[in-house]
Amino acid sequence: MDWLNVFGLIMIAVIMIPNIIFAIRCKEGFENKWSNKFVEVAEQIGRFGCFGFMIINIPGTWFGWWSDEAFTIYLIVDTILVILYCAIWIICFKNSSMFRALALSIIPSAMFLFSGIMSRSILLVIVSILFAPSHILLSYRNAK
Repeated sequence: MDWLNVFGLIMIAVIMIPNIIFAIRCKEGFENKWSNKFVEVAEQIGRFGCFGFMIINIPGTWFGWWSDEAFTIYLIVDTILVILYCAIWIICFKNSSMFRALALSIIPSAMFLFSGIMSRSILLVIVSILFAPSHILLSYRNAK
């Protein structure tokens, strides 16, 4: 089952937990204060691409980890980033701030890009490069 990255699936599932809780508790949703269709579309393509390619390895575009040590580093770094992401959600849940907006956009962006590089997933690197700047920019603009 080289096509399925169970660890990536777990990482995605864990970072979705605070987002789901937020969506349930804040039924009015998220107000997008800055509208830029190009950036919004780029972010959504990048987001769903990152989710997909963290979990599914497309043969010929994914070459696996360089070594067992690289895989271990991937697991350690991604686990730290996921814990940090969840901790910031918990600590800053009720306080909307620039710090929260940027931290919660930079951490997953870094995780997706790092994961793509470490797993040598061409598609994950490409979509994370699309996702990161658009997600960070939208988060910044909406936090202003």
